[in-house]
Amino acid sequence: MHTHVVLLSIPGLRSRDLASMPRLAALAQQGRQISLAPSFPCVTCSVQANLTTGVGPEQHGVIGNGFYWRDTGEVEMWTAWNEVIQAPQIWDRLHEHDAKLTSAVWFPLLSKGARADYVCVFAPIHNPDGSESLWCYTVPQELYGELLAELGHFPVVNFWGPLSSIKSTDWIIDSANIAAERFAPRFSYIYLPHLDYAAQKFGPESPQATAALGEMDASIGRLIDGYENAGITDALWLAAGEYTITPVSGVGYPNRTLRDAGYLALADEDGREQLVASESRAWALADHQLAHVFVRDPGDVAAVAALFEGGKNVEHVLVADEREKFGIDHGRAGEVVLIAKPDRWFAYYWWYDDDKAPLYARTVDIHRKPGFDPVEMFIEMPAKATPLDASLIQGSHGYPSTDPERQSVLICSDDRALEHVENDVLRDVDVAEIVLRNFGVPV
Repeated sequence: MHTHVVLLSIPGLRSRDLASMPRLAALAQQGRQISLAPSFPCVTCSVQANLTTGVGPEQHGVIGNGFYWRDTGEVEMWTAWNEVIQAPQIWDRLHEHDAKLTSAVWFPLLSKGARADYVCVFAPIHNPDGSESLWCYTVPQELYGELLAELGHFPVVNFWGPLSSIKSTDWIIDSANIAAERFAPRFSYIYLPHLDYAAQKFGPESPQATAALGEMDASIGRLIDGYENAGITDALWLAAGEYTITPVSGVGYPNRTLRDAGYLALADEDGREQLVASESRAWALADHQLAHVFVRDPGDVAAVAALFEGGKNVEHVLVADEREKFGIDHGRAGEVVLIAKPDRWFAYYWWYDDDKAPLYARTVDIHRKPGFDPVEMFIEMPAKATPLDASLIQGSHGYPSTDPERQSVLICSDDRALEHVENDVLRDVDVAEIVLRNFGVPV
């Protein structure tokens, strides 16, 4: 049993990447590396909930990176509070077992309001005039002010969009090191997003993606050194690849299909087409290689599903109990769930003329759109100069890959922590058990 556990959540991490990551490879050489099988859907919010609850979306309710709240007609991407997770997380289990088992939760999504002892996550302040002010949600509340004085604001411009870079991950690491020095949490869960950017924008085998591996490894080395300098020397280090990025060569537009069939409700606002989700007979929340299609009338479900059967971009069309096969049979899921072909992804666009696209389509704002749009990584000012070209995206995720070359990996710095694992593949929902076992929590 180790005194501390550090779990790193690293989207895009594959076993083959360790050849370019000596600091991370050193942890694997101390212990063991095994394949990590992400549960469907392989998207950030869902997988992070899998890692920290030990159950899948059918139980914890995080059915993707976004939610459609049918009772209010509102769409929420990335911004939900921790209360949407309907299962206890690692820090809850640790507190229940022993109040002295403290936890730090650093930048995973859906962590606002988490019952961990120490929390830091980007959370801009929405001002009455519609503007936003940079800020982070922290526990204790005054912590961000102290981090701001030492590190400056969290560089959100480098977190997503055309200026995305290692700077945002470095800020996360620098602030985590400060927290380690100040609080010495027994368990740390830290989200390091940097590998996502170049792999989606340029492709997972691109020179840019390869360069990102070296940048990330150097930053991870600073994190390891920082924890050791803080006196945290007896630590079990775990690094979990949330999912891997798959090369893509095409994009599907499920909302255009629904529009053509007469299911979409649109409103004209100053010549721009706005989707009205609450008035649509059916509409799609697109999320990388996943799309939840919300169908208002149960009598329309079969007809809506038939629109997508055999489509060139669609691998699976799931309705009713078929959703159970992929672990997505939850009340928040769409009545129809679409899974893209392995080399395709879904965009949320419903318009055909870019001049009629909503104004937010040309902004770097991952929260307010009725679907996720990685094309934001190409958007530059002035907005009018940038076409909304979804074919620019070279990598995506969401589909559980069975290709050994593209599977995620779990790095464990002590192979004794994996003695209970009977083969060389672990599911993402089994990672929580490793942490709990280390602290003697019954599982």
